[in-house]
Amino acid sequence: MSGGLYAGRNLKKNRLKKRWKSIDFARKTLRLKEKTDPLEGSAQAKGIVLEKRQLEAKQPHSGMLKCVRVQLIKNSKQITAFCPLTGAINHVQEHDEVLLEGIGGSESGPKGSLPSVKWKVTQVNGISLNELIKGTKKRPSK
Repeated sequence: MSGGLYAGRNLKKNRLKKRWKSIDFARKTLRLKEKTDPLEGSAQAKGIVLEKRQLEAKQPHSGMLKCVRVQLIKNSKQITAFCPLTGAINHVQEHDEVLLEGIGGSESGPKGSLPSVKWKVTQVNGISLNELIKGTKKRPSK
C-alpha cells in the first residue's frame, strides 16, 4: 500500500517513526551502551586490583567463584572481574595491574550464574594469566 505517486516522503517518515519504537534501534542510535559501559566501548582496559573476593553462584549452581574488585585506570570506575581457570586467583595479588576484557557470549552478558560480572582477567602485570598458571613464565619481582 504505497499511497500514491509522490508517497515516498511519507513512507520514509513513517518507517523512521516505527524504528524508534524498537529498543535495539534506539539504544544503538543514542549510543547508550557506550555511555553506561565502564570500559567506554573499548574491548579491553587496564585496572588496579583493590581486593580479592569470592562470589556465590546463583540458584541452580553451587560453589564459590573467584573474582577481583578492580579500579579502572582510564576513568577510576570500580568493577568486579572474574578470574578464569583453576588456581588463577593465586597469581593475582592486591595492587597488581590487570588487563580486563569482556567475557563475551550472547549479548555480552554476565558470566554464567554470576550476576553483574561481565569481565574477566586476561593479564597480570603484563604477563598472560594462562602462562602464569601453566608455569611457563614467572611473576616479575618488583
